[in-house]
Amino acid sequence: MSAPGQHSPVVAGTVRRYRVTHTTRYTYDDVVSSSYGRCYLTPRALSDQRVESSQVSVDPEPDDRSTGVDVYGNSDTYFHVRTPHDALTVTAESVVEVDPIDQGLLLSAAALGPWEECRPAGTSAPVVEFAMDLYPAEITDAVREYAAEVFTPGRPLLEAIVDLTNRINTDFTYRSGSTAISTRVATVMARREGVCQDFARVALACLRAVGLAGRYVSGYLATEPPPGRERVVGADASHAWAAVWLPGERWLAFDPTNDKLVDERHVTVAWGRDYDDVPPLRGVIYTESSSSRIEVSVDVAPIDPAASGNPANRASDAH
Repeated sequence: MSAPGQHSPVVAGTVRRYRVTHTTRYTYDDVVSSSYGRCYLTPRALSDQRVESSQVSVDPEPDDRSTGVDVYGNSDTYFHVRTPHDALTVTAESVVEVDPIDQGLLLSAAALGPWEECRPAGTSAPVVEFAMDLYPAEITDAVREYAAEVFTPGRPLLEAIVDLTNRINTDFTYRSGSTAISTRVATVMARREGVCQDFARVALACLRAVGLAGRYVSGYLATEPPPGRERVVGADASHAWAAVWLPGERWLAFDPTNDKLVDERHVTVAWGRDYDDVPPLRGVIYTESSSSRIEVSVDVAPIDPAASGNPANRASDAH
């Protein structure tokens, strides 16, 4: 592994095309009379990501459903199932095309200039919102100390972000099941372990601790099996990373879990201030059931040969 801040230059990739299938199945030990759900499972249409098709299906068929766009521009789907059921399945299928990382962004004056110049002071309110701490507060003394080691005076923003990405990847252990959705950043900092959404939230707390604007991004990561092994359908998972704002309304996305800048292997679904703004699926049920089980299957399948051949990466088990 390279020393912090000394990574090799990013090599331009090629356009990738994927078929993404995300299936969530709930089973209950008693009949559910009514289920309400809201999900963020539709990839965003972006300048570097084109959504060729996307649909969300629910079984049993909902009695009521609608789609909309939230305050951050994310597509969401709402549904209400009133048919009595003991299992509920939500499946999202999309075909997306993703461009390589923008070399112009990496070579921009903002990316190569002092990080202090990327603070959003005096800019529009929506951007400033991403620089504010959450409630309850996530910026602790430990976060400030960790961020101060990275964001030294006058350091180029890109260099600092690459260093932060590498430090989190090095200092924290990826351990599936070690945290829950409700786990606080302070706990992750103390334990030095977690999964992708934890590492993204640590990165965001560090950005905000020094006055930078950062957003939480949910999506998928195309993964490759070990050499000699066949690709297992459904073995992928939801993923999460962070992005920092640059003047000119541009964002530089980075993936601490895999120690890399976000590129054509990442499929962006939604973004917000934190995980709570964009959970893949959230809902309420009415039942006498005392227990339930959730099974999640995610498959990010390359549609053409050019989309395979990427090194093994880690995605999260956050559902």
